[in-house]
Amino acid sequence: MTITFLGTAAANAFPEAFCKCRNCAQARILGGPSLRKRSAALINNDLLIDLGPDIMSASHMHGCSLDEVRYCLQTHPHADHLDLSHLLSRSPAYGVVGAHVLDFYASRETLERAAETFERDLAGYGLLSPEAEKYLNIKIHQIQPLESFTVGTYSMAFPANHAPGMGAMLYAIEAAGCAVFYGTDTATLFEQTWQTFRQHKMRFDVVILDHTYGPKQLGTDHLSARQVIEHANRMRAEGVLGPHARLFATHIAHEGNPTHPDLVAFAKEHGYEVAYDGLVVPI
Repeated sequence: MTITFLGTAAANAFPEAFCKCRNCAQARILGGPSLRKRSAALINNDLLIDLGPDIMSASHMHGCSLDEVRYCLQTHPHADHLDLSHLLSRSPAYGVVGAHVLDFYASRETLERAAETFERDLAGYGLLSPEAEKYLNIKIHQIQPLESFTVGTYSMAFPANHAPGMGAMLYAIEAAGCAVFYGTDTATLFEQTWQTFRQHKMRFDVVILDHTYGPKQLGTDHLSARQVIEHANRMRAEGVLGPHARLFATHIAHEGNPTHPDLVAFAKEHGYEVAYDGLVVPI
């Protein structure tokens, strides 16, 4: 399995284009890994996590075409994670040739909100209608938290502690004997998630966690650096992370997180790594 980070920032990217704070100013000077697009990830060239607003530019910048994508796991309907215009732009009506049917997986709440936005703002037909499957070259799948389902490989959805009422999901993905946990956006993981880890004896080679808030901030609707450390310690103690497993921070906001080199130094002291845009992680 291979993971490509298409974006690693929180909702307003890093640097925030309108911001003059120290972190944003320093990121502009440093460039490179300190420049972050909004979060999305690609697994094995055919599975996309989040149809995010920056995936087109990520594809160009990092040399990873999305023309082999067959599946999309949508975490939730917030605009920094779901840009419905991509469903139109990848369709035959926009001149796209040879694209696979896109199997799109999301919670009921996410699909309902997406359908409302799509019909009102983008098209004259419903996203959940037979017309949508025909025109958009798509197949919609409603999923439930804590229930396993097959997406070419084995996957399981977990409820995220984020945006109540929006059906936010986290995902466990397994392929070719490798397992990944994608955990953003979320605050502290629910106990039922930890119970499911134990019940299914889940053990991950890579864990990717929300890191919206920095080392000196408290976590609220998202995880902070200190909470990432706490989660990492518990995962190791409970065997969710093996001795050679890797844990990456993503969804990094500019307000409390320093630029990439300083955040990497902090993370190294505390036993985790910091993802950056374009990072490719083979497992």
